[in-house]
Amino acid sequence: MARKYFGTDGIRGRVGQFPITPDFMLKLGWAAGMAFRKQGKCRILIGKDTRISGYMFESALEAGLAAAGADVQLLGPMPTPAIAYLTRTFQADAGIVISASHNPHDDNGIKFFSSEGTKLPDDVELMIEELLDQPMTVVESAGIGKASRINDASGRYIEFCKGSVPSGTSFKGLKIVIDCAHGAAYKVAPSVFRELGAEVRVISAQPDGLNINDGCGSTHIAALQAEVVAQRADLGIAFDGDADRVLMVDQYGAVVDGDELLFIIARDLQERDRLRGGVVGTLMSNLGLELALAELNVPFVRANVGDRYVIAELQGRNWLLGGENSGHLVCFQHTTTGDAIIAALQVLMALKRRGQSLVEARSGLKKCPQVLVNVRFSGAVDPLEHPSVKEACARVTESMAGRGRVLLRKSGTEPLVRVMVEGDEESTVRGYADELAKIVTEVCA
Repeated sequence: MARKYFGTDGIRGRVGQFPITPDFMLKLGWAAGMAFRKQGKCRILIGKDTRISGYMFESALEAGLAAAGADVQLLGPMPTPAIAYLTRTFQADAGIVISASHNPHDDNGIKFFSSEGTKLPDDVELMIEELLDQPMTVVESAGIGKASRINDASGRYIEFCKGSVPSGTSFKGLKIVIDCAHGAAYKVAPSVFRELGAEVRVISAQPDGLNINDGCGSTHIAALQAEVVAQRADLGIAFDGDADRVLMVDQYGAVVDGDELLFIIARDLQERDRLRGGVVGTLMSNLGLELALAELNVPFVRANVGDRYVIAELQGRNWLLGGENSGHLVCFQHTTTGDAIIAALQVLMALKRRGQSLVEARSGLKKCPQVLVNVRFSGAVDPLEHPSVKEACARVTESMAGRGRVLLRKSGTEPLVRVMVEGDEESTVRGYADELAKIVTEVCA
């Protein structure tokens, strides 16, 4: 059944435009409370990132949940994966995250986690959608839910992250720069790495409700590159607004993307005989990752773009490791969802075990030139189904004669068509990508 509100990563959009409005959030809280309520009452955790609209939507969700008879426990600003972990450890019935991830402050959204700290099953999402179309009711006064705040949530999550590396681990002597994107990790991430002994320089950790992801974080990495070089640090770590994405910068300021980080973790697990099965990437994963893993005799499969699909593929195969080049990395040996801090720690441990710098560790993967061009479209025309676009894709694919890939897909969170071309020669690849992007633009005009 087609979803009316839920996309690939929850419900997301522009603040003040339906469905990202206070009245919808009130109804959504009620629908979620009704769906999760099994035996009378239920208990649901709510966390958020640092964007200003989070206060408004937190209050609306809290009221709706209480009307359905659900008790609410508020976590405040916390990384998305922290809400997944705390939902599980507090044995709550569900967790709710108020965040639009890497988007600017004028967007927001809602993500749900099950009691196990995983993405919601399809049938639960559909149940919530069905309830959203029903009249809202209020339980008897004695059954209305209560709200409370969990004051030690940050400390619990910090200890959980530190527990993902062996006891006694010290990163003493390692100098790192952390870019918190003025987002949800601004308190916990520096604490984790400092408490493990690293010398930490922090940037973009002064959230004001409006500056989340603004020229900083994993989607705007230039500030981190400059700071790593200026500080003569060993490496830099960039999070996005809700800290489920991580990218790194080596000592010379070069970006190390999710494919390369995934390779470093996979190789470390393989060398220690801890990699169960293979690695899951996506349709956007660089061909070089697939080839490098093949040299290690590590199976590699591609899922659709989106951590939801990576996780589903991992669960179906009973594998442990997967991710996207954008920096969503899933380490099932430690947690139930993509976690930027956990993933960064696994990379640092891999470097420590090998006695390598990030520059040396990334050299095991030779990336193929890959060009991505984003084309905005109105939605009136489906460019992927247009004959001109299909013909152009077929022509470019044939021209590359098996030495490259073409992929056009719609973003799951923004009105964009992503045009990706990958091949041997960067100039050729860029020419093809620009050519296809121009055709898509003309079709959407």
